[in-house]
Amino acid sequence: MTGARVEVTDEALMIRYQRGDGSAFAQLVRRHQTSLYNFAFRQLGVGQLAEDVVQDAFVRVVQNAADFKHEARFTTWLYTIARNLCIDQMRKRALRRHPSLDEARAGSDGDGDGPTLGEQTADARANVERDAGGTEIKQRIAKAVEALPDDQREVFLMRELANLPFKEIAEITGVPENTVKSRMRYALERLQDALCEYEEYARALR
Repeated sequence: MTGARVEVTDEALMIRYQRGDGSAFAQLVRRHQTSLYNFAFRQLGVGQLAEDVVQDAFVRVVQNAADFKHEARFTTWLYTIARNLCIDQMRKRALRRHPSLDEARAGSDGDGDGPTLGEQTADARANVERDAGGTEIKQRIAKAVEALPDDQREVFLMRELANLPFKEIAEITGVPENTVKSRMRYALERLQDALCEYEEYARALR
């Protein structure tokens, strides 16, 4: 009787890629590109910039594959790269106004009646958002996440979208694990306050 199939770890795939197996890299991309995009999009608020971050992050994985240490966590390495790319983008845009998540984008005729960025966004919380009230709650959630302080927002996104453990987030952000946990707690408290009228979703954050 055949036993249950064990999923190959990210680290094992990186070892295979370092040895010349291109399909291992393709598998890593498929495994992480969606959560990485969602993380970058929620940080930057612009789809094209998030796509650029994802592409650049995987390009850097290719360029620096030989430097990856087998005892390291691949997700720690990948999200450290993506986080730094997001920080670079935010610095470049610091003096420019960026589209709000609830600002209507121009329609095909340029009249500003197109869907908002919030309406176009889909991430790991999509099902929860739908259950909590459709478009309006999605916009409120997106706006509440966008309004979080930078350090709290990135911890929240790494935890909720990428499902990274606190220890790994601490390594990525370069702060103690207890600080990461505090930032997550404060982020959840802020989101609960912002979304208190939507009790079902607020309870899901606890």
